[in-house]
Amino acid sequence: MAFPNGPFTRPHPVVWRMVFGLSVLYFLLLVFTLFLNFDQVKAVMYWLDPSLRNATREADIMEYAVNCHVITLERIASHFDIFAFGHFWGWGMKALLIRSFGLCWTISITWELTELFFMHLLPNFAECWWDQVLLDIVLCNGGGIWLGMVTCRFLEMRTYHWESVRSIHSTTGKIKRAVFQFTPASWTSVRWLDPTSSTQRVAGIYLFMIFWQLTELNTFFLKHIFVFQAGHPLSVGRIFLIGIITAPTIRQYYAYLTDTQCKRVGTQCWVFGAISFLEAAVCVKFGSDLFSKTQVISVLLWLICMAVITLLCLYGMVAYARWTPTRDKFLSECEDFPSYADSSPEPPAQELRNSHQHRRGRDQAPASHGKRSARRRKANAHT
Repeated sequence: MAFPNGPFTRPHPVVWRMVFGLSVLYFLLLVFTLFLNFDQVKAVMYWLDPSLRNATREADIMEYAVNCHVITLERIASHFDIFAFGHFWGWGMKALLIRSFGLCWTISITWELTELFFMHLLPNFAECWWDQVLLDIVLCNGGGIWLGMVTCRFLEMRTYHWESVRSIHSTTGKIKRAVFQFTPASWTSVRWLDPTSSTQRVAGIYLFMIFWQLTELNTFFLKHIFVFQAGHPLSVGRIFLIGIITAPTIRQYYAYLTDTQCKRVGTQCWVFGAISFLEAAVCVKFGSDLFSKTQVISVLLWLICMAVITLLCLYGMVAYARWTPTRDKFLSECEDFPSYADSSPEPPAQELRNSHQHRRGRDQAPASHGKRSARRRKANAHT
């Protein structure tokens, strides 16, 4: 099976081929899991980690949203743990991938609403108002979004001029160049919406936000149904894998929505969508007792709120885009087109030949014109 390179070339296209291969393996693992029963899945988990036999759900040993009227500095400080830092750092990474204040804040707010609407299924979604609004939305989410967007602005304004390692003679310079190989080769300005956006793009962004919420929900449903803690290697490994897969997925999806030369969604994007659906299918199959308590009205209200808030966000982004200058995109980022702009500071050979021919013709044009003028003057002199 030949895997595509993907939209990124740093640190090397082989790395992103391996990421795509891991996503395919995870997809096959989910398909295999669907054909097992619950006891067989638990037996595999116990074989991987025997300590899971004694694992308990967090909702069974902890209380949530109690004594919300008691607000003290000690209680607030107790919420700043490793998970709060992970929350902050995670939103910083999300901002680096999405690169839009509007979309990031919309996803942040809609996720808190998602917790409210699915609180009847997952008790750990219950939070005090000050925890949900101040600590989650404002501090952790807002701080992470701000840090990520500041980093995006820095990388966008930076001048990228890469030099080959062979042309660097000092050892320090070679080491520095090797370290910089793990940084972006270039940075593209992202504009999800503009005043001329089509209805298809608006619907595509709404679908993007639904998939985002579904992926987040799968994280909590999986650890609740199969009973393992949030800090368990199974949970951390899945989050890390999904995070790595998300990077090329978002890039390919953005290219499909905004690039008129891109006629189909990238392969990594298709695989990610299949993984999200399969994770949801696994949760529904093995969590039938849990989902039998689903309040249909809550799910419908969640979908309506998602649609309304998304439309408000998109309207605000379009209004903001009217007052900001547009930037032209010269190269296609679709999977069907070569992405040499991000892989090398040098243009391809064909473009070099064309540019040389253009310069040669431009330089020779005045000379030939001068020869014709000289012959014309001689002819006039003889006559």
